[in-house]
Amino acid sequence: MSIKVILTAIALILPAGVALACSQHSQQTQSCSVGTIWDAEEQKCTKQISG
Repeated sequence: MSIKVILTAIALILPAGVALACSQHSQQTQSCSVGTIWDAEEQKCTKQISG
């Protein structure tokens, strides 16, 4: 294999690997509606309870 083919393969595979690793770190919603907050345990917006 030529060095160009190897470098091209690395250039195409590396960003995909990094993106997969980052997506497994944590997930967030962009925003929850008024009166709700993000529940990381349930991975969804839940009603905000204030005392």
